[in-house]
Amino acid sequence: MIVSPSLLSADFGNLDRVVEMLNSSQAGMLHLDVMDGVFVPNISFGFPVIDAIARRAKKPLDVHLMIVEPQNYVSRVRDTGAAIMNVHYEACVHLHRTVQAIKQAGMKASVTLNPATPVALLSDIIGDLDMVLLMSVNPGFAGQKFIANTLKKTRELRALIAESGSKAVIEIDGGVNGDTGRQLAECGAQILVAGNYVFKADDPMARIAGLNALTNPADDCGVLGL
Repeated sequence: MIVSPSLLSADFGNLDRVVEMLNSSQAGMLHLDVMDGVFVPNISFGFPVIDAIARRAKKPLDVHLMIVEPQNYVSRVRDTGAAIMNVHYEACVHLHRTVQAIKQAGMKASVTLNPATPVALLSDIIGDLDMVLLMSVNPGFAGQKFIANTLKKTRELRALIAESGSKAVIEIDGGVNGDTGRQLAECGAQILVAGNYVFKADDPMARIAGLNALTNPADDCGVLGL
């Protein structure tokens, strides 16, 4: 299992220390949530913060844009050195064009689905994707309760990927802990985004290691090349 700690839950007054801890941990990548207060009812941080994290991080950056018109920021995300650019299905009118722009910029392309958005809507784009992120909470705030229907959606997504021949990997974000992480692994999840479960713990590195030890029948994330 790849673990992607969400810095939305980190101590922003000590980002240097946080990033150094993550560099030494078993985290596979770092998850950065950019919120605009329009697409989601919260504002987080922007490119100056991502640039600062990128200068110190030794792990790949997974930049998740919870914003309107994410296609306008492909080159700016690329300039941060991000490995993955995550855009919401619900925010992209021309999704295929946006996905191609991300790949042409040299990043891995990921599409995110909100909890009420059916997996089947990805059937015509799944072959072009490197990753799909399923939100297991409504986006905008850390520390929310896991939506159990995500387990069914994860199984549906795993089936769609298998049937289509896509190489996309499955990432889950929201309410991830030891219990939900185990259930998600059993359903085919390959990357777990964890915020409060990691950063509010007495031993964040141990929490990361515990999630990292989870396995599933489809644990090959080689397509990401990370």
